[in-house]
Amino acid sequence: MGVASRFILRRRGGKSWHWTDIVTWVWLVGGLIIMFGPAVWLAFSSFKTPAALAEFPPSILPYVTSQATVQGYDKPLQLFEAKMPDGSTKVLAEVRRIGLVAQMVDPTTPGEIVRVNIGDRTPVRSVSFATENYTTPFTQFDFLRYLWNSVFVTVTATLITLIVNSMAAFALSKYEFKGRNLAMLIILATLMVPLSVIMVPLYSIISSLGLFNNLWGVILPTVATPTGVFILRQYMLTIPDELIDAARMDKASEWQIYWRIVLPLTAPALAVLAIFSVVWRWNDFLWPLIVLSRRELYTLQVGLSIYSGELNVQWHFILAMTVVTMIPVVLVFVFLQRFITTGIASAGTK
Repeated sequence: MGVASRFILRRRGGKSWHWTDIVTWVWLVGGLIIMFGPAVWLAFSSFKTPAALAEFPPSILPYVTSQATVQGYDKPLQLFEAKMPDGSTKVLAEVRRIGLVAQMVDPTTPGEIVRVNIGDRTPVRSVSFATENYTTPFTQFDFLRYLWNSVFVTVTATLITLIVNSMAAFALSKYEFKGRNLAMLIILATLMVPLSVIMVPLYSIISSLGLFNNLWGVILPTVATPTGVFILRQYMLTIPDELIDAARMDKASEWQIYWRIVLPLTAPALAVLAIFSVVWRWNDFLWPLIVLSRRELYTLQVGLSIYSGELNVQWHFILAMTVVTMIPVVLVFVFLQRFITTGIASAGTK
C-alpha cells in the first residue's frame, strides 16, 4: 500500500507542486468523474422513490423525507424543520400546501395550525434505499421471464456467432481460392449498410420462415457479423501455415484442423468477439421490438418499455432494471477483459 501511495502521490517537482502535476491531477480526476459519474448516479438513483427523483436540485444519495403519525390525521405527515418568527427553529408536520404557504402542525400538540412560508423550512431527511424498486418488477411484472429471454438470446447468438464467423475466417485466411480478397471486401462493405436499409426485407424473410414472435427470429439474423469475420481472419493470418500443413501430413481432416488447432490458438480473438457479441445482443432493442409482439417473449430491453406509458413514466423501476441489465455485461467484461488487448493487437498485425 505504501509503494502504491508513493507512486500515485509522487510529484515531478519533488516536494513542491509542478504545474504538470496539477494538470495531470485535473485531467485524471476529471476523466474519472466523466467516466464513472453517470454510473454512480444511476446506481444511487435506482434506490430513490419517485418523489426523490422529481426533486430539484437533484441529489446523489437516495434521501427520503421523514414522516410522523399525527393524531387526527389518517395518513403520516412529512416533517420539516421550520424557522419561526422569533428566529428559532422547530420540527413541524405539513398538513397541506397552498401556493407558497404551508399549513403545518406540531406533531406533539397538533391542535393549532401554523402557517409557514415554504422558503423558511427544510425537510427532515435521511438516507433510505428503496429496495422495492428491484423486488417489485420481479414479483409483479414478470421480469424474470424477460431476463431468461435475454440470457437465452445472448448466449445462443454468441455461440452461433463464434462458430459461423470462425468458420468463415478460417476459409478466408487459410484457403487459397480465386476471389478470396473480393469476398472479404464484400463482407467488409456490408459494415456500411445500416439496419434501417435491410429492415423491411429482413422482416419479410423472418415472417415467411414463420419466425415472427419467436426468439429464433431475433437470434438468426444477427449471427453473421462482418466485424467478427474481420477480427478472426486477421488473427488467423498470424497462425503459421506450416502448422496446418504438418497436421494434414498426419492425416488430420479439415474439421480436426479447424476444431483442434485453429480454434484453440484463436482463443484471444474469440474472447474479444464474445465480449462484443454479448454487448450487441444484450443491448439490442430495435430488432427484438420489431420481431416480438407477445409480452412473454420480450427481452430485457423491450421489457423496460412497459414502464414508459403515454402519461406516466415509472423512472424508479426503469433505473433499477437498467442497473440489473448492466450487471451481466460488466461481469463478462471483467472476466474476459485481459483478452481484449491481446486479441485486438494481434488482429491488427497483418
